[in-house]
Amino acid sequence: MADAPQLADLLACPRCDAALAPAQRDGFECRGCQVHYPLLDGLPFLFAAPHAARGEWQARVHHELRRLAARAEKLDTELSGNPLLPLTRERLEWVRDACRDQHGKLTSLMSPLLAGSEAAARETYIALRTRLPSDQGLNTYYQNVHRDWAWGDKENAAALDIVASLLPAAPGKVLVLGAGAGRLACDTHRYTAAELTVALDFNPLLFGIAARLGRGETVELWEFPIAPRRARDHAVLRKLEAEGVRPGLEFVLGDALRAPFNKGSFDAVITPWLVDILPVDFAELAARINYLLAPAGRWVNFGSLAFDPPAEAQRLTLEECVATLEQNGFSDVEHREDQIPYMCSPASRHGRVEEAVSFRATKSRHRKAPHRYQSLPEWLVTGKEAVPALPAFQLQAASNRIFAFVMGLIDGKRSIDDMAQLLESQRLMQKQEADGVIRDFLTRMYEDSRRSN
Repeated sequence: MADAPQLADLLACPRCDAALAPAQRDGFECRGCQVHYPLLDGLPFLFAAPHAARGEWQARVHHELRRLAARAEKLDTELSGNPLLPLTRERLEWVRDACRDQHGKLTSLMSPLLAGSEAAARETYIALRTRLPSDQGLNTYYQNVHRDWAWGDKENAAALDIVASLLPAAPGKVLVLGAGAGRLACDTHRYTAAELTVALDFNPLLFGIAARLGRGETVELWEFPIAPRRARDHAVLRKLEAEGVRPGLEFVLGDALRAPFNKGSFDAVITPWLVDILPVDFAELAARINYLLAPAGRWVNFGSLAFDPPAEAQRLTLEECVATLEQNGFSDVEHREDQIPYMCSPASRHGRVEEAVSFRATKSRHRKAPHRYQSLPEWLVTGKEAVPALPAFQLQAASNRIFAFVMGLIDGKRSIDDMAQLLESQRLMQKQEADGVIRDFLTRMYEDSRRSN
């Protein structure tokens, strides 16, 4: 019997695509770039600028810890304020104590990331155009942890049934790209004949939990449901556990758009709930998946096709996706649509049914990979080129001037009508238009102030 494939044989430098070699110290190194890629709690940390990426994730952990501490302090203030119903006091004390306990649990869980903090080499990070998505925080997909490892058996089983139906009987080497909290990758490896399953995601919290569970550990964390059913459902302590997983399941931290793997490394690539949230055109993503697949390899997609980029031409229908696949080296495209439960926490009223769109497509010809993904334009990277007068910048500048003028008029005496007349006298806008603009602006400011108190 042939030796099982090894993860190290598949890894490539996310900067230059050269094969990585095991480092003398922990982790891997690119001998061409002279970059050391460390291990984080035993997991390869394969971002193009590893020190800077670690610094950003450290900042996001600290932000979440501050948020938990601030929420606990705010609850203390409410508890010491006006008289409360006994039931209300009990609920607030419960959530406050849960926030403080979660603070400690999260600090312990993230200690491998926080230990030995290094200065983020921001200049290198910017030069490589590999910044982390600003809309993806540490907790963005935190609810998935509890779905995957606590209460989501029905949802997890539905996902596995769909994906397994689209995979070959013997899938060989499998990559789960954007694996999230990791349950689908674990189930795929456990219940199929995959030789090697590699799960890749950029979030160290999600993978830190999944890796621990995969090692047979138990993790306890609090769930904070979106729409709690009862008082104690505002914060629920969950015990996260996983069944044993056979050897051959690997977790890698990295960017899906700079996937750190050699050309043709995988017999199957699975993209769960991913293709519509990545900031690239679907055709570019198809070319990147094509690059990662071996000849006759299979791409299996599962999840949403709710594309929402600024350009309407990129908001593809399923039929347009199929045509795009065929233009980018894929054939034998099959698809299915299934209604499945989605995020149906027993502690929340927010669960719903989603229609998941799945397809499988076979790589029939090689498609040249696009240039390495770059998240930033040249004028931001070098700092030497002229900043373009983009319409959005010009609109924001005009808005800021007007709103700064309005804020300067607030003296506790002037009314909205007074302010609108002054805007008209300054020839900034007509009074009728100014009245609505000022009212909308002050409404947002007022509502924001109430949320922050």
